[in-house]
Amino acid sequence: MAELFCGIDFGTTNSTVGLCAKNGQPELVPLEDDNLTIPSAIFFSFEDHQVYFGRAAVFEYMDGAEGRFMRAMKSILGSSLMEETTQVGRERMRFEQLIGRFLRHLRHQLEGNGGAAPEQVVLGRPVFFVDGDPKADKTAEDQLRSAAATQGFRHIEFQFEPVAAALHFEQRLTREELALVVDVGGGTSDFSVLRLSPERARSANRLSDILSTSGVHVGGTDFDRLLNLARVMPEMGRGTETRDGKRQLPQWYFHDMATWHRINLLYTPKIFRDVTALQREAAEPEKVDKFLHLLEHRSGHRLASAVETAKIELTDAMDTEVTLDEPGLTLELPVTRGEFEAAVGGLVEKIGGAIDEALARAGVGAGAIETIILTGGGAQVPSVMATVNQRFPDAKIAQSDRFGAVGLGLALDAAGKFG
Repeated sequence: MAELFCGIDFGTTNSTVGLCAKNGQPELVPLEDDNLTIPSAIFFSFEDHQVYFGRAAVFEYMDGAEGRFMRAMKSILGSSLMEETTQVGRERMRFEQLIGRFLRHLRHQLEGNGGAAPEQVVLGRPVFFVDGDPKADKTAEDQLRSAAATQGFRHIEFQFEPVAAALHFEQRLTREELALVVDVGGGTSDFSVLRLSPERARSANRLSDILSTSGVHVGGTDFDRLLNLARVMPEMGRGTETRDGKRQLPQWYFHDMATWHRINLLYTPKIFRDVTALQREAAEPEKVDKFLHLLEHRSGHRLASAVETAKIELTDAMDTEVTLDEPGLTLELPVTRGEFEAAVGGLVEKIGGAIDEALARAGVGAGAIETIILTGGGAQVPSVMATVNQRFPDAKIAQSDRFGAVGLGLALDAAGKFG
């Protein structure tokens, strides 16, 4: 049986693991049932003292279980937080240990799917963990290397994520060309101008092939939040007035209910009492009743999931519905792609600005870009696709695996490095 080489994309929002034989084609490993991606999340339950990972961790948190929920751990690499500890139940843990626990879980999934887990691995890394601070950037890489080494990976290499996303496409090239990698993830969007060629594909260090990179803190969760605020929260009372017509209801309740990581903060007796008082003052109390239902039944994350589903459906459809059906509350709210695009227009402008910044930093015009490599779920949003097509009407669009391109590329890179 051919030896398999491993690449791990430890992402801010989601992670993937790829395996590839020498001169073979890479494949992603199922990490959670049949799912090829896993949310980069851990939940330490204070109720049953179990540790949950991925979707199971998210479910426990959304269900209101008592415990400590952690996600986006990659974002603290290189920061001062990595030198500190955090309380997890009765134990204080270093953040490097927490990252290691998650990597250990990925290694266990490898063992479950392919026998013994490889001791060699290529880990993905952003072009800059920390902008404008080479020392902190090096520290971040060292911290991730250390976290992986404690979990049994003995030979650890790194590859830049935009290069990894382009590697599969680069295999098909017969000459050098310039490409733009558009990666719109769950929390951030990154754009890189790359020099690609068959010869450069064999190089061990690709840093010189990254002509520029730029980024903006816009991701899929931001699209969800703005759709929620524009189409759903008005049905809960957002933008309505008090009965005396002197003021609008406070906005922050609705903003928090539409923001995934702030929803659980609303589930307190004080906030329930405050919103109950607002309901008595409201000009449209029946709308605030729906918001109270979300509070009483802890339904905010279920609603957020319904909004995300509608957003995804609008990739291919011109209209859909945000639906939530549970005892005491039934929502069937029509939403059109036009309404969605109006709500997120500001986000798309920021993405367009970051693309322009990447071109300016590389010192090239849009006409020099021959290929656009799209990755990340947010890159499929029609208005994002439109802003890319408007800037690069003559470029080829290379549709990579929207969630797994980096993991596949890292496995391919591992086969080249270790095979």
